Amino acid sequence: MARKTRSKAKSNSILNFVAVTFLAIVGIVLSFCSFNIPFTTNVYNGFANAIPLGIDFVGGISVSYDCSVFVDSNTSDLNTAIDATVARLQNVISKEDGYEDVEVSKQGNNIRIQVPSITDASLIYELSKQTTPLRITLEEDGETRMSAEDVSLIIATQQQETNGSYAYGVALNFNTAGKDKFSALTKEAADGSQKLYIYLGEDLFQELSCTEQITNGSVFISGSFDSYELAENYANQLKSGVYSANLSLSSTTVIPAVLGERALTLSLIGGGIAVLLIMILLWVRYGEFGFLVDYAFLFGVILMVFFMQAVPGVELLLTSLAGIALSIILLFGGAVVILEKIRADYRQGMKIPVAVKSGLKRSLWPVLDSHLIIVIFGVIMCLLGSVELQQFAFVLLIGTLVSLFVNLVVLRFFIKWYLPFNSVKAKKLHLPKQIKHVKENEEIIIGGQANE
Repeated sequence: MARKTRSKAKSNSILNFVAVTFLAIVGIVLSFCSFNIPFTTNVYNGFANAIPLGIDFVGGISVSYDCSVFVDSNTSDLNTAIDATVARLQNVISKEDGYEDVEVSKQGNNIRIQVPSITDASLIYELSKQTTPLRITLEEDGETRMSAEDVSLIIATQQQETNGSYAYGVALNFNTAGKDKFSALTKEAADGSQKLYIYLGEDLFQELSCTEQITNGSVFISGSFDSYELAENYANQLKSGVYSANLSLSSTTVIPAVLGERALTLSLIGGGIAVLLIMILLWVRYGEFGFLVDYAFLFGVILMVFFMQAVPGVELLLTSLAGIALSIILLFGGAVVILEKIRADYRQGMKIPVAVKSGLKRSLWPVLDSHLIIVIFGVIMCLLGSVELQQFAFVLLIGTLVSLFVNLVVLRFFIKWYLPFNSVKAKKLHLPKQIKHVKENEEIIIGGQANE
């Protein structure tokens, strides 16, 4: 009966390994292969080719500006002016052909503009001088009735509705002259079309409903803002037409594409050699358990490639490669913790299946704790870091979650599926010699004499 049970367990394990091997082959093909899709004219290029390459690898330009507040600006707050200018530059430059992937970021009191695959900075200089002033009309494409000069404050906030709930939105406050203009404008709109139109430059930004005169010099714009972040993004776009920072060119860097290609190639070669060495060391240390870790790592690679091309905002920069490297170390490190717990329990005299069960249980919280620390670290960098650090953090967070899944799910299943094939041969697993525990009343023979 026991032999029949072991035979059935082996059969189930074989089927499980055949199934995951099939999934691995499919995953490798979808991740790294290109092929013509049958019965169509389309070409499938693989997940790896769909990962956006950053400026480090495709080349491009990086322009930095020092920022200050204009003497006659609507605001004396430099941070407000910089945020508004970042929104304006992102909107203006991204509309140009070939500049769709522009990245405009605030770094302290500076603004940096990065455009991949472009080496001519002259258009950037010209576009950075353009303005998109806010203006309000009573008719679509009509005469400007109010302008940025009438606005004193734009802020994302929330307001209590008549039913007692709170709604996110954007508050516009007008100065003295703007208050009178807005009162007259809303009266005219309420009596007529009941519409107001907000333009940023020549582009219609928002069409507002107006059913009554507003005389207090302030208006709250609400809509489909499901979160404060959406309202804040709306406010920053409005600010781009009101506030503006004075830009002074600080530096221009041209990154040749050939430099990026060489860096990517060398990084992949170096990373591949390092991973191969780790795999060999795992086999030397853990025997066939080491092979299971290497096999589980393959699924980690497939998942990593898939999520890097699927998660919006992720780009492959040199800092991203550092995030990938740290994720690989974390994955192998988690596997080592699991296998070392199993070795320690076996050394104490447990049989292999018992040591595996105990080791998997005891390694759960150490693996979870180490990954949780990395997640917290990555979230902080996403919120506070520069663009490069944010890309590092994005990739690290993806890699940490993949590592957690591989260690706590994939590897554990592989080990359990392996036991029906070998639950007694310690040499195949390179397990240490077991400690022989001596019972309290047991006689020990030393030099031919019995001692109690």
